[in-house]
Amino acid sequence: MSHSPEMHSKLIARIPQVTGRDLPEWFRTIENGPSLIRTDERASWLADDAGISRGYAVALVHEHELHRRRCRG
Repeated sequence: MSHSPEMHSKLIARIPQVTGRDLPEWFRTIENGPSLIRTDERASWLADDAGISRGYAVALVHEHELHRRRCRG
């Protein structure tokens, strides 16, 4: 599952309101989760573990990857 940049931005903007958790908290959850390599595996784990929709999980995993790349410079 892949989202357009516009859809991704909309999903990310809604996540704190929909889930009650902000992005840094979600990023910590992803970082403390299992060491899965593939994005789709990480998204499936997150959706199942956190009880969120697959669409939000995909957006969170993708945003986490973008965040890590930006932080590494």
